[in-house]
Formats: sequence, C-alpha cells, structure tokens
Amino acid sequence: MSVIVIQFTTLDGIVSDPDGSDGTPDGGWIFRYGREEIDGDKFRLGSTLDGGVMLLGRKTWEAFSRLWPGRDDEFSARMNAGAKLVASRTLTDVSAWTNSSVLDGDLVDAVKREERDVIVIGSLPVVRTLMAEDLVDEYRLITFPTVLGTGERLFPAGGPPLHLECREIEKTAHTVFARYGRAAR
Repeated sequence: MSVIVIQFTTLDGIVSDPDGSDGTPDGGWIFRYGREEIDGDKFRLGSTLDGGVMLLGRKTWEAFSRLWPGRDDEFSARMNAGAKLVASRTLTDVSAWTNSSVLDGDLVDAVKREERDVIVIGSLPVVRTLMAEDLVDEYRLITFPTVLGTGERLFPAGGPPLHLECREIEKTAHTVFARYGRAAR
C-alpha cells in the first residue's frame, strides 16, 4: 500500500484555490493555460484508481461530487467508479457521488489500516495530517508557470526537511508533471 498525494502547484509552491472555487483573488490559476493542461489522467493514476481508494477532504469531495458524476469520458468513468473515502466530521450524506463513504474513525488510523493504495487529491488539511505522520510515499505534482506570492503551500516554510527523489518528469507547453518518491532511508 502506498499513499500518493496529487496536487496542482505554482512555481512558488502555492496549491490553494487552483480552480477558483474558493473565490480567492488569484484563484483559478490552472485554467490560464487551457483545459488541455488538466484534462484526462495527467497524474498518471491509471489502474491505481481501479484498485485503490481516493481520500478526499469534505470541501474537495463536495466540489468533485458536483463536477465528476456528469462526465462520461474514460478518465471520468474511472473517477466515478473508484472507491472514495471522505475525511469529514460534519458530512454524513455522500450519496451524490457513487462509491463514496465517510471515513470511520481517526484519519491516520484509517490510512494505516488501509490495504489499498490511497490517492489523496487536493485536500490540503488531509495531506498535512498524513505528512506530519510521515505516511506519504509519493507526490505527483503538476507545476504551472505562475507565481502567486501568497496562498497555502504544499510544503510550508519552517517545516521539517523532506528528501525526495525524482522518479519521472514530463514537460508540456505550459506545465511540468513530476513524480517524487521517498529517498532511500
């Protein structure tokens, strides 16, 4: 079992409000270069979606539950069919998106018990909780040529050092996909 974090990020490491749904002044930065930069399986999840489980925070799940069920392309079909766990203390009804369930109990304990690969999409509070417990095995990042200066960073200033190795990189016209894993311990 691996914990895989996927994020859209700016050159200066900002991951907050990539789609503009939070209404921040600089939100929506992933759309400045066209939808082709984000459509499809850009994070190369492939069969991991089929056998793994997506772990989403409440806000991300709510946004995705409005977005994905109405789509029917191949990648959307995988997203819709995949198992989804929602980390929330307040959400009880997750029937809006098939194969969703509210995580039962403590987030860290649930991830440690999970036998499937866990794919964390967005959901920065969930990511930070797993990072603090050293449970993240891999980061898959798509970096956009944008510098925002303010916003939440995936790796906050003052955090502990994290030594990763680059396992894969691909450049497109406007983005860079990179897959990082833990360095040898």
